[in-house]
Amino acid sequence: MDRCPPSFNLAEYVLHHSGADDGKIALALLTPTGSQRWSYGKLRGAVAHVARGLSAAGLAPGDRLLLRLGNGIAFPIAFLAAVSAGIIPVPTATALTQPELDAMLEGLAPRAIAASPDVALPSRSETLITEGEISALAARPLSDVKPLYARGDPERLAYIIFTSGTSGRARAVAHAHRAIWARRMMFEAWYGLTPEDRLMHAGAMNWTFTLGTGLLDPWAMGATALIPAPEAGLGALPMLMRRHDATLFAAAPGVLRKLLKDPAKLTLPKLRHTLTAGEHLQDPLKMAWENATGRPLYEAYGMTECSTFLSASPAGAAALTPQPGRKIDLLEDGTIAIHKDEQGLMLGYFDAGLAPHLPLEGNWFLTNDQATRGAQGAFTYQGRRGEMLNAGGFRISPLEVERVLAGHPGLEEAAVCELPIDGSTILAACYTAPKPLDRESLDAYVSARLARYKHPRAYRHVSALPRSPNGKLLRRDLPAVFAAKPETP
Repeated sequence: MDRCPPSFNLAEYVLHHSGADDGKIALALLTPTGSQRWSYGKLRGAVAHVARGLSAAGLAPGDRLLLRLGNGIAFPIAFLAAVSAGIIPVPTATALTQPELDAMLEGLAPRAIAASPDVALPSRSETLITEGEISALAARPLSDVKPLYARGDPERLAYIIFTSGTSGRARAVAHAHRAIWARRMMFEAWYGLTPEDRLMHAGAMNWTFTLGTGLLDPWAMGATALIPAPEAGLGALPMLMRRHDATLFAAAPGVLRKLLKDPAKLTLPKLRHTLTAGEHLQDPLKMAWENATGRPLYEAYGMTECSTFLSASPAGAAALTPQPGRKIDLLEDGTIAIHKDEQGLMLGYFDAGLAPHLPLEGNWFLTNDQATRGAQGAFTYQGRRGEMLNAGGFRISPLEVERVLAGHPGLEEAAVCELPIDGSTILAACYTAPKPLDRESLDAYVSARLARYKHPRAYRHVSALPRSPNGKLLRRDLPAVFAAKPETP
């Protein structure tokens, strides 16, 4: 892949690269009763007004702007306006509490906060910019402003975003302006994205999956982004896809699983295919979704530190395969590794106020994820290194056991963990199903498909698996599920 231009601004690229006409719809915020539509021209003008407004408020290039904004138009406008002016936006989930924010922001020292009403704020801040003030700036006439694009070295810092914290601690990830340039490799090798597409994303805008796949990438291509408003609710998504002619749908596997509880609603005439990431996709879920929609489902693997770089695609890859141009490898111990010259790789982690630090072993950034590689170059994801289980001295991938359990008739989804018992550990499985399943049936099903040492020794029927707000499985919480009193019907 060619290198990012030497004088570059991420926001300018997102808003102008496609050359989309000012009148074309860039974003529609969807509710069950209507939509709020923003054209490319209106979006560009709003970003320009807010960029100059941030500068007038005293923010200078390099200052950090904490984003505490909900799933409305103010979020993407404030994000792009900050990047446009060389200010560093720091998106955060609105559900975070003040103590959580204080711990996460230690050393980052945001100069200002852009906030929606009724969200928690950190205990210390310099300047508060309200969502209303952003909306007022964004509503000014387009003729009154010239764009403000601080161009420069694509290696310089553009934004900071936090990992999900599913491993126990959220880390601040620093990304360069070039990160958006590297995302072009996804357009064909995962999305199959065209300017005519209308892409609906089911996640919150402050999640890196939604921010990239749901907003920035469609705009860079000149497509239309469709984002359901929070009040729409999960059950309204199929209706909104039909009403607004969604051609692509992106969501975490957990969302797809919930939508499949009412498969009769999944008749989506304009849908070309679905995109999923954020959690490992199990084969039974993939087959159920494709059967219900009659359209393909393409999985991708990525991380906050490097967007998405393994994927299946309508262009031909049937399983997780390194996207053409990506500098990815699999080490002898099964660790997925990213070369330091990969354009999508982060600048590094911010730790306690230090400059971004990129941990390398030789020329490689080592992910905490394990995989195996097939004859055609496809990767089979085996889980996080820290989540590999030990039962009777054997190392076991939890995903292998979960893939088998997911095929059991009557079982919806399962998650396995190590469970401490009498000074040792056993393999244990939580599962969801309409009703508790017979233990002998579960044992017989597993016995026919897995070696004895991979069999769960304990099962717990639950109404839902523990998950983060973005739908990621919280495996570390599973032992507590077993320790709690069993649920009653």
